[in-house]
Amino acid sequence: MTGSQRREQLVDIGRRLFAERGVEGTTVEEIAAAAKVSKPVVYEHFGGKEGLYAVVVDREVQQLLGLITSQLVADARPRVLLEGAALALLDYIEQHPDGFRILVRDSPVAQSTGTFSSLLGDTATQVEHVLVDAFAARGLDRRTAPMYAQMLVGMVAMTGQWWLDSRRPKKAEVAAHLVNLAWNGLSGLEPKPRLTRRR
Repeated sequence: MTGSQRREQLVDIGRRLFAERGVEGTTVEEIAAAAKVSKPVVYEHFGGKEGLYAVVVDREVQQLLGLITSQLVADARPRVLLEGAALALLDYIEQHPDGFRILVRDSPVAQSTGTFSSLLGDTATQVEHVLVDAFAARGLDRRTAPMYAQMLVGMVAMTGQWWLDSRRPKKAEVAAHLVNLAWNGLSGLEPKPRLTRRR
């Protein structure tokens, strides 16, 4: 293997082990054994388990943030934006369950710092920019947009954590219910919510 191929192999193995056991439950010895290399090879490429973990987390964060922010286009209707962001997170969970487990296991939403919390903060900031314009257009107080952005992103993230293991109901139905609650509120829930755009 070339150096870059070995590095990618170690990233893949580290990703799998971190998803199964968490960063604290994984050792350099286990990573090296799974890759059929000696421990010094892991240290040579990443400086240790923490360096490998940082690379894995950075890749997952970039992938998830890219999926979500690609849905947050300024000229879309607010409900469509919400649908897109909810579906993007659920798509990521469906396609990359190990990556999502890594992000939520070692940096839970409840913490004010940490990878997943930081990712949610970045996403909420982008949602906030969209909401400010939407609030202004509807005569709502623009100063409340940051609070609503946090609520929306937090609701979707917590539901995503629950759906990661249950996988029921189907993704589109979960997204429709998320949008239903966010869009209509508890007092205006639609009895059978559906997404306005089809996939």
